[in-house]
Amino acid sequence: MSVIGFPTSSDIYIEAEGKKLAVVQSYKAQATRAEQVVEAFGDSEPVATIANQLSYKLELTRLYATDEAISDGINFHALSDFSLVIVKPDKRVIYTNCQWSKIEESGELSQMVAERITVISSHRTEMAN
Repeated sequence: MSVIGFPTSSDIYIEAEGKKLAVVQSYKAQATRAEQVVEAFGDSEPVATIANQLSYKLELTRLYATDEAISDGINFHALSDFSLVIVKPDKRVIYTNCQWSKIEESGELSQMVAERITVISSHRTEMAN
């Protein structure tokens, strides 16, 4: 019996307005859906649950700004409404309407690096390559 895993990523990057702003070394994605419990008067247990809107939390590690983004004066703290693109051998996963919620950074001389950015997205799309 052979085990087939998830295809690994060959390219991960942040883009805005069609421009690649930064490449990402690794990511961790989590989809969450808040649920609402429906209770009825007199019942001891909920009668139903309603699934609310999905949201995606992405933890990006080791972001490197592209040369073009550096020359344009990229400021990750001012970045909003961007996309995260994950290219896999068989498909492309795109998270859109992204906003950052946390930025942790450290750097070296002549390097534009953000160590970790936590991103929240409201939409995920998969496209065949």
